[in-house]
Amino acid sequence: MAVPKSKISKSRRNMRRAHDALRAAAFNECPNCGELKRPHHVCGACGHYDGREVVEPGETWPANA
Repeated sequence: MAVPKSKISKSRRNMRRAHDALRAAAFNECPNCGELKRPHHVCGACGHYDGREVVEPGETWPANA
């Protein structure tokens, strides 16, 4: 069984964990309706993406299922 040869200091342990924190989700304003939406996602309020309507507003995805 693997056993550490020496104690890992609090400093070294915390440096390893420095990148484990959760980041806040990014949100952009929809240019069509002004609602907040995730970048590169279809707006859930109006169904627009990249300047055009791709789904009906309020429709759930996938539409054919």
